[in-house]
Amino acid sequence: MSRPSSAVTGSQRVVVIGGGIAGLATAALLAEEGHSVVVVEARGETGGRAGSWEHDGFRFDTGPSWYLMPEVFDHFFALLGTSAAAELDLVPLSPAYRVYGEPEGTGPAEAVDVVSGRAEATALFESREAGAGDRLADYLDSAGDAYDLSVTKFLYDTYASSEGLRDPDLLRRLPTLAPLLTRSLVRHIESRFDDPILRQILGYPAVFLGSSPYDVPSLYHLMSHLDLDDAVLYPRGGFTEVIAAIERLAVARGVEVRTGIPVAQILTGTDGRARGVRLADTTELDADIVVSTADLHHTETVLLPPDQRSYPESWWRKRTPSFGALLVLLGVEGELPELAHHTLLFTRDWRENFEAISGRDATIPDPASLYVCRPSATDDTVAPAGAENLFVLVPIPADPALGRGGVDGAGDALIEAAADRAIDQIASWTGASDLRARIRVRRTIAPGDFAADLGAWRGNALGLAHTLGQSALFRPGNASKKVSGLLYAGGSVLPGIGLPMCLISAELVVKRLRGDTSAGPIAEPIADEAAIDGGADAGIATGTTTA
Repeated sequence: MSRPSSAVTGSQRVVVIGGGIAGLATAALLAEEGHSVVVVEARGETGGRAGSWEHDGFRFDTGPSWYLMPEVFDHFFALLGTSAAAELDLVPLSPAYRVYGEPEGTGPAEAVDVVSGRAEATALFESREAGAGDRLADYLDSAGDAYDLSVTKFLYDTYASSEGLRDPDLLRRLPTLAPLLTRSLVRHIESRFDDPILRQILGYPAVFLGSSPYDVPSLYHLMSHLDLDDAVLYPRGGFTEVIAAIERLAVARGVEVRTGIPVAQILTGTDGRARGVRLADTTELDADIVVSTADLHHTETVLLPPDQRSYPESWWRKRTPSFGALLVLLGVEGELPELAHHTLLFTRDWRENFEAISGRDATIPDPASLYVCRPSATDDTVAPAGAENLFVLVPIPADPALGRGGVDGAGDALIEAAADRAIDQIASWTGASDLRARIRVRRTIAPGDFAADLGAWRGNALGLAHTLGQSALFRPGNASKKVSGLLYAGGSVLPGIGLPMCLISAELVVKRLRGDTSAGPIAEPIADEAAIDGGADAGIATGTTTA
């Protein structure tokens, strides 16, 4: 790894804006490096998009619910001398998820269970389409290769130099890589498979990237390696336990976490270098380095004056946000065996569904392709005995004007009506016909809430969508072009959307401060196996995983 003379040396005072996973992870890694770190979070609790809400004995995750890319978590924890196995209680899910297509008649649709593992996945595909099993094996070989390429050549690169892009091994693979960047994911899938459900199983991961399979490049077929070849895990207690573990590790290293304190301004000196932040109560916190993990649009257009913005409003007018989301949190009496831990409902006309979300006349689709998480299928801590916890996500336009949600139907009328349709759709398609009558707790969260509570640009749910022009080196970098000592992390910047990407973004801050321009992850310390409950997994460095 290279360490040019511009690398930061010695202990620095660091203020991290935002107490979501990216902020807490950045703080923990910087404290491990020996820096003095304060995290400032505007809301009353940490977690950010990976938040939590409790009501009447139910505890809901209000954001991410898929634990994918376990080796990224393993690697992050290993950098702190521990492991995911030591910090979390990870449960493999079987099935990984269940799928319902749009019913042909008035009755419920057929349930299709997707079980992780090459043999199980190819058997499922073959059962629905002759020859599809062998074609899936080839597809997953390619997906695994693309995933390995992304991890070793793209995801951990700050692009502070072109060193990684000039790697001879990468250049040799350009003839294979180029078609994956210029062809859409849906074209890549439809040229190989005919069965509509199989196509949707392979295409839906684009939504995890904040976009549709019609708009993301086919390089992202690598996502199918995660759920079909690898495994889908769940951290018992919910994703709030992931946040709690990272915060615990940060605090143990001396990080100070302050909540309920919005940042009003990033302060700079006469030399144009960041010198701290001013809080909403006018208190100033001095710093040598400021790391903002807040939404990049908020950071640039609210916390900085016009002459210090690397990404002004004119830049944002040409960019694409991720989808918005309608979240419906439901506490339900009785059991719901019709739903797996993860369940996906796919509309028949998929293109129309996605065009409704992101087309010129964007609107909430009806019916909608939607996702339901039932963590109570796996975890008895998230709902009272004899009850179920449901988290429903309906991808909708990123538009705060659609309104805000509320508790017990108190949200804006358009949002509550869409929530009613989603509940009825789940009941009808899965056969849980009395679902509405059994609801005991209800809360909706909508784009207006994402904008107001999280400062999310256009009320988007995830960050910048992973279109080709907003991926890898084309995504916003992690250092301000105008203000020295101002760095960024989180879903708006490199490497992208999702909890694993946010962990990597925290590591990229460390690499930037070290002056490390290599394309791979930071080398892990030698693990003391006896000290970390059987040993920290060598993760990405050795190609093994603990989960």
